[in-house]
Amino acid sequence: MFETPVFAVLDHGLARSTDENPSSPAGSPETGGPAFQPQRPLPPAHLNPWQCQHHRSPPGVSDTEVRTAVGDAAFCVVSGDLTHDGDPLGYSEAARILSCLPMPVHLMIGNHDDRGTFREALHSAPYDQHGFAQQVIDTSAGRLVLLDTREHGRPEGRLCEQRLEWLSEKIAACPDPIFLFLDHPPLSVGFGRMDSIRLQDVDALAAVLERSNATIHHLFFGHLHRNIAGSWRKWPFSGIRGTSHQIGLDFTTQGYAPVSFEASGYAVVRVEAESVVVHFAEVEGS
Repeated sequence: MFETPVFAVLDHGLARSTDENPSSPAGSPETGGPAFQPQRPLPPAHLNPWQCQHHRSPPGVSDTEVRTAVGDAAFCVVSGDLTHDGDPLGYSEAARILSCLPMPVHLMIGNHDDRGTFREALHSAPYDQHGFAQQVIDTSAGRLVLLDTREHGRPEGRLCEQRLEWLSEKIAACPDPIFLFLDHPPLSVGFGRMDSIRLQDVDALAAVLERSNATIHHLFFGHLHRNIAGSWRKWPFSGIRGTSHQIGLDFTTQGYAPVSFEASGYAVVRVEAESVVVHFAEVEGS
């Protein structure tokens, strides 16, 4: 019997902060992530991470708001950029806020994170045999694959040969539907600065997915700090607002990503045998 998994997704930034755009007045961060929901009343959640900067509560989203928003999800995926600068105090604050959630939380990293500090501060963080922060989560609805697209010292995303081989191994022999999570999207969305720091190894990723013959049900992105949905090559995708700041809906500005302080957001994803539904939600008063 198929259970409808529900999970929550959070993306980008436990605190409002600046981005990798020094020329931007306010800087510009990156967001992402949705949520899954089972047919029992337990949905998963996808949160586009907060960026925690300094040891303080984020003005974007409080622990109470997070708990209220995704409290009945089966689990939560946080899709990268838990801190702005990869500092230990930021990770401590992220851990404090996430500890309020009553469901399992699965963490990813983005270009603002530091793998070493992330691993030291969050002892339950996932790592593969090569030291990349990625993992597989098997659910009643299918297999979730959380990828590490961070490139040390660079804002754009990469998938090196080791990470691509790991992905190939995890999906090639899997008969179940695959739900793929990446911080960096592999496509352009029309935002000059953010498109320049998207995932770079897009053809290599597509080749792995094609060769695997796996059933790729959905791709979830962070990094962009906006609700987006569409298809890439032949696969459907979605991304969500950040729990911190957002990127303005601006298709003309080049060189930096204009920040906007629209409401924080998250997503709840409901998966059934014949459908994947991503619900976008705002945090009131954020």
